[in-house]
Amino acid sequence: MRSILKMLSALVIAFALATPAMAGDLSCWFPPNWKDKSEQAKKITDALSKSGIAIKPRVANGYSEILTAFTADEGSLVYTGSFGQAIIRARNLGTPLVQAIDGKELYGALMIYPKGQNPEEILKNYPKEIAFAKGASSGESGAKAATDGQAAIETPGHPNAIGALKAGKAKAAFVKNGWWSGKKQDYPEFDSFEVPGVSDALNPDNILTASNKISADDREKITQAAIAAKDAFGAKEIVPFSPEKLDFTLNLMKKAKIDPLTYAF
Repeated sequence: MRSILKMLSALVIAFALATPAMAGDLSCWFPPNWKDKSEQAKKITDALSKSGIAIKPRVANGYSEILTAFTADEGSLVYTGSFGQAIIRARNLGTPLVQAIDGKELYGALMIYPKGQNPEEILKNYPKEIAFAKGASSGESGAKAATDGQAAIETPGHPNAIGALKAGKAKAAFVKNGWWSGKKQDYPEFDSFEVPGVSDALNPDNILTASNKISADDREKITQAAIAAKDAFGAKEIVPFSPEKLDFTLNLMKKAKIDPLTYAF
């Protein structure tokens, strides 16, 4: 009986995440990889709703869905990392409110390559044969910044980028440093390399941003609700976020020859 109730609860949450907000509600968007974190998404929006503003969780099918929402007439929130947030900032689509501090709030792009090989020679001789997660600062931005924009093996995520390397379809892969620290024991045949000026752990994660349609008064109410909700976010604390903290990410995009004004997910 308990397992059935748990399953029903999960189905209810999943349905809520996929259902558009009612008129007068705000949607808080989460990236596609939150499909398996629906319960936490709902905890976050329940906590934010203590602002007195009804907020509904929505997990996006893709980042383009979030950008579309941020240009619509209805107000929206998004809780995501640096790549999407940098695009929102560059297009002036919203105002960042807070960041969840959990020990992984800053991250960098690591180059993963076969042990015994020279990573600098790989970058020099095979720049197009580098795999990366599309739409990720630690993937696409890092790989292209390290290869003057030439890295060309797009994959849906970090596991896929490593998969391309393991299958011999790529000479190297770029992944999130925190992701690699938890997975490297599974790949003893590979090593990591910090590319100077690229791999610095300065890309901010866990940022809550409000679209321009949300008033300053409501943004302040939501900010205060978020600061009081560290447990819902699974964080040590929630702190106000300054847009300038995205400068490294935007500069990395520039080095990678990625234009945040025209980028398509």
